[in-house]
Amino acid sequence: MNSPVMQVLVSGKEIDATVNRLAKEITRDFQDKNPVILGALKGSFMFMADLVRQLHFPLEIDFVRCSSYESGRHTTSKVKLAPGLDPDIRGRQVLVVEDIVDTGITLAFLKAYLEKKKPASLKLCALADKPSRRVAPLALDYTGLTVPDKFVVGYGMDFNEKYRNLPDIYFLED
Repeated sequence: MNSPVMQVLVSGKEIDATVNRLAKEITRDFQDKNPVILGALKGSFMFMADLVRQLHFPLEIDFVRCSSYESGRHTTSKVKLAPGLDPDIRGRQVLVVEDIVDTGITLAFLKAYLEKKKPASLKLCALADKPSRRVAPLALDYTGLTVPDKFVVGYGMDFNEKYRNLPDIYFLED
């Protein structure tokens, strides 16, 4: 099987600057609130690790895993929530950290699910946003980068569980 052709869309240096900017915005809003930073697995793990290292205030970290992709490049539009990752967020300030928002289906599902758990506040942060593909109405509170309608990998984002380890964000050519 041939490897896909990839082109750099966002360099590691640009990612670092974006994470730094987002950390400043989040610090401004959460520094006195001891929030729960909730990572949406698996894709957010690199972004979240870099982000929380720049947040110099009390916080807690937890994770949730949900997906609407089974394999390949297309969403199933049916979101699955993994059992066992069910954080207690009642009355807490919560920031959900996501790698990329594409159709918005998964994050809209997660937001509705978490709102039923009665957090004091719930904010959404994504490293990358692809608004041209949005299906579910969803507003992000913190947006890192707006990316074109291309399939992207790297910096935690995958294609069939591959390429998460790349330090840059690439798009796969068709």
